[in-house]
Amino acid sequence: MTDAIKIDVWSDIACPWCYIGKRNLETGLAEIAEDADAPQVEVTFHSYELSPDTPVDFEGSEIDFLAHHKGMPADQVEQMLERVTGVAADAGLGYRFDILKHTNTVKAHELLHFAKEQGMQKEMTERLMSAYFTEGRHVGKIDDLVALAGDVGLDAEATREALESGRYLEAVRADQAQAQAYGIQGVPFFVIDGKYGVSGAQPAAAFAQIARQVWAERAEEPAAS
Repeated sequence: MTDAIKIDVWSDIACPWCYIGKRNLETGLAEIAEDADAPQVEVTFHSYELSPDTPVDFEGSEIDFLAHHKGMPADQVEQMLERVTGVAADAGLGYRFDILKHTNTVKAHELLHFAKEQGMQKEMTERLMSAYFTEGRHVGKIDDLVALAGDVGLDAEATREALESGRYLEAVRADQAQAQAYGIQGVPFFVIDGKYGVSGAQPAAAFAQIARQVWAERAEEPAAS
């Protein structure tokens, strides 16, 4: 039996294109699941902080943050967010930048590593991104993160201990070091089977195509003796 294709995804909870890219990837993989010889795929998420200097409690709107961070006029930022909201809607996501609570995401990344150990990374990634972009939930404070972890079935006490101890920070930093080694300068970034790099929130069809291509390449490889 052919081993599963490994897709490693570098993303940030607070990256609007990352959630769109995640959803498009899922849509593309759902499409190829109908193939007669459906590729087996294993997806792993890795940590990347777009704005590590962001305070946990940022005072102001997303427009305020981006205008300051990118040095763009507020009306230009507003147009940019409207465009992203439209692209998100096409992917089936209802972005609410008007209620979004901008925050530091390092603790959310620590939570994802804890969830990964419990076999719940996929569910936790979806819950965090949905909470952040569509529900206006805070994803930077431990109390809020423990509540969101509970939504996917993680133990509250164990989650709190994991976050308060900071023992997953090293894993977050290791992901970031790997991103640097790969030369990743923006997210989402997808590494397919350790040999193909795909940057940005590609359409679902593009993800389906590359997964089929890699699966076909696998089939052509001579069997190990």
